[in-house]
Amino acid sequence: MSILTSGYPGISGFILFWFLFAVALTLFVQRVYFNICLIKKGRPENRFDRLFYRLKRALSLILTQSGNLKSLTFKDPAALGHTLMFWGLILFSLAYVIFIGLGAGMGLFSVYNGSTFERVSFSILDLAAFLVIISILWVIIKRYIIRPERLARPQNAEEKITQALLLTVILVLMVLHYLIAGTGYALYAAPGDWPPVGSALAGWFAGSAITLTSLETLFTSLWWVNYLLLLGVLIYAPRSKHLHPLASFFNLAFQSLEPKGSLRPVDLNKPETIGVSRVQDFTWKQLLDLGACTWCGHCHMVCPARLSGKELSPRELVLDLREHLFKSGPALFKNSLSTVSAVPVDGEKGLQTDAAQKPLTGSVISEEAIWSCTTCRACQETCPVSIEHIDKIIDFRRHLQMIQTTETARDVLKNLRVRGNPWRGTINARTDWAEGMGIKIAGEDRNIDVLFWVGCTEALEDRSLKIARAVARLMQEAGVNFGILGEEEMCCGDPARRFGAEHIYQMLALNNIQLLQGYNIKKIVTACPHCYNTLKNEYPQLGGRFEVVHHTQFLAGLIKNEQIRLNGNIRKIVSYQDPCYLGRFNDIFDSPRQILQNIPGIETVEMAQNQNNAFCCGGGGGRMWLEEKTGQRISEMRLKQANETRAEALVTACPFCLQMFEDAARAAEGESILPVMDIAELAAASLETSVKRPETAGSNING
Repeated sequence: MSILTSGYPGISGFILFWFLFAVALTLFVQRVYFNICLIKKGRPENRFDRLFYRLKRALSLILTQSGNLKSLTFKDPAALGHTLMFWGLILFSLAYVIFIGLGAGMGLFSVYNGSTFERVSFSILDLAAFLVIISILWVIIKRYIIRPERLARPQNAEEKITQALLLTVILVLMVLHYLIAGTGYALYAAPGDWPPVGSALAGWFAGSAITLTSLETLFTSLWWVNYLLLLGVLIYAPRSKHLHPLASFFNLAFQSLEPKGSLRPVDLNKPETIGVSRVQDFTWKQLLDLGACTWCGHCHMVCPARLSGKELSPRELVLDLREHLFKSGPALFKNSLSTVSAVPVDGEKGLQTDAAQKPLTGSVISEEAIWSCTTCRACQETCPVSIEHIDKIIDFRRHLQMIQTTETARDVLKNLRVRGNPWRGTINARTDWAEGMGIKIAGEDRNIDVLFWVGCTEALEDRSLKIARAVARLMQEAGVNFGILGEEEMCCGDPARRFGAEHIYQMLALNNIQLLQGYNIKKIVTACPHCYNTLKNEYPQLGGRFEVVHHTQFLAGLIKNEQIRLNGNIRKIVSYQDPCYLGRFNDIFDSPRQILQNIPGIETVEMAQNQNNAFCCGGGGGRMWLEEKTGQRISEMRLKQANETRAEALVTACPFCLQMFEDAARAAEGESILPVMDIAELAAASLETSVKRPETAGSNING
C-alpha cells in the first residue's frame, strides 16, 4: 500500500509529497548555509588533521552517548533519559527514511502489508516510542515541576516557546506513530499480535463502529499531519536556539586532539590574531562550540568560580556569546546576505548595524568574570559535547593584557619579566633550599641523568622549600644521579600564559628551552603540576621536547623498583587532594595513591569529590597571585570538604594547592585546622622514621 497512489484534488500524491519535501529541504539547506557562513567568519584554525579518526571517534561518542552518560548519577538520572530519547529518535529517523522516503515516497515497496520485516521494525519502534514518551514526560517534570538547580536560568519568551514546542512536537510524533500504525494495520494488514501497540490499536479500530471510509480518511489525515510535522521540524531546526542536534557531531569531530593541558598557540608576529575583542575574533571552531551547547548546565554546576559566588558561569558565557553571534549576523554576513535574504536572523528586529563591532568585554562578559576562571577544566571534562571554554577565556585575557590596558596581575607579570619569577619580596635565592645537601648544579657539573626542575614556588616560597628538600632527599636515597639548574632556572611561564601575557610566556619558555637543550637535558622531574604541564604539553609548541615526569610518578616508580623503602610507620588518616593540572589535565590519579598505599600506617579517606571530579583549590589560572574580591575563597570551600572527612591531614602533590590551603587554614576562625602537606613530605617522613629519626618525621608531618 502506498498512501501516495491516491489522487488529490488536481495533483498527484507523489508530486505533492516531493514538492513539499523540496521546499522544506531548500529552506533547511538555506539556513544551514547561513549558519555555516556565519561560523566561517571566525578566524582560520586547522582541525582537519586525522580526519578519519576524528569522524570515527565522533560517531562512536554520539552513538554510545558516552559523553552524556558520564554525568549519570542516582540523584540525577537525566542523562539516561536523554540517551534513551536519542536512541529512540535515531531509530525513528531511520524508519522515516525507509518507510516514508523509500516506501511511500519512492514506492519501492508497499507499507502496512504485514511482512515480517515490517512487523519487527514497527515492534522495535513501538518500544522506542514508549521510551521516548517516558523520557519526554521526565523532561517535562524536571523542567517545569521539579527543576534541578543546573537547569534554573532566566529565559526570555522565545526560549520558553522554543523549549515547549520542541517537547510537544516530539511527544506528538510518538503518539502519531501509534495512531498511524493502528489505523494502517486495521485497514491493510492481516491481524497479528505484533507490533504490540500498533496491533492492539488495530484490533480496537477494526472492532469499532468506524466505517472503512472514515478509517481510511483518518489514516490518510494522520499520515499527512505526521509528514508535515516532520518537514516543519526540518525547516525549524536550524533556525531555533536548540542547534545542538545539528552541531554536536561536528563539534565532537573537530575537538582538539592536542594534549589537554596545552593552550592554543599564538604567533606574536601576527598581532591582529592575538586575543579576542569581537565575536569574529574567535576561530571558526570556537564559534561552532556556541551552537553545540545543549543547555544541560553540567558545566555551570561544577565551576568553582560560580559555586564560590563569582560572576563567571561557563554555560552563560557560551549562551551569551551565541546570542551575540546571531545578533551580529547581519553585519558579519552582509557581503553574502543577499544570497540568503529570505532567511530570518534570530533577533534581527531592531538590531544596530554595528553589532559585530561591539566589544565583548563589558557588554557580553564582564572583566571580573574573565579573571575569575581558575582554568581547572572541570567545565570541559563534564561537557557532553566537548565545548572548549578555557581557550575562549584565555583569548579574552590575551586581548586585555596585550592589546588593551589592564591592571590585573601587572606586578606579577613585571616580576616575571624582570626577575624571572612571580614572587615579590622573597629573600630566598633559588638554591637556598639545597644548602648542605650536596646537590649538583648543571652549570657546574653536567654529569647528571635527571634534572630536578624545582619551580619558583618550591625554590622561593618559605613553606614550599620543604617540598623541594623532601623530593631531593628521596631521590638521593634512591641513588638517582640528578641535578638542578640553580640560579639559571626561570619560571616555566605558566602564570604568564594563563594571565594572557603570551609575549612574556614565550620569552621565558624560549630561554628555558635554549638552556635545557644547551645542557643536553633529556629527563626532567618536577614536583609542580603547573611546571609539569607546561614543560610536557606546551614547550613542544616552541620546539622544546623533553621527557617530563611528575614527582609522584617518579617516586611511585622508585618505590615499585624497591630503590627506596618506606618502612617508617606514620600513623595518620589522610585525604588526598587531586591537583587540577595533575589530574584532570594529565590523568595522573594512581601514582599519588600508590605512594600513600606504600607508606606504613597511612590510611586514606577520599573526599566526596575526587579524582576527575575533584574540586579546585582556586590557585590555577594565575589566581594564586590575585586577591579574592567576590564571594568565598575556593580554597576555604575545599578545605571544608576535607574537614568533613575523618582525615587528620590533607595531602596534595602541588605547591599551589598547599599554599592555597594553608592560607585558607590560617583564615579559618574558630574551626579545626587540618594540617596540609605534600605527598613527598609524607614519604620523606616515613623514610626518616625508618632510620630512627622520629624528630624529623614529626616536624615534616606537622608541616
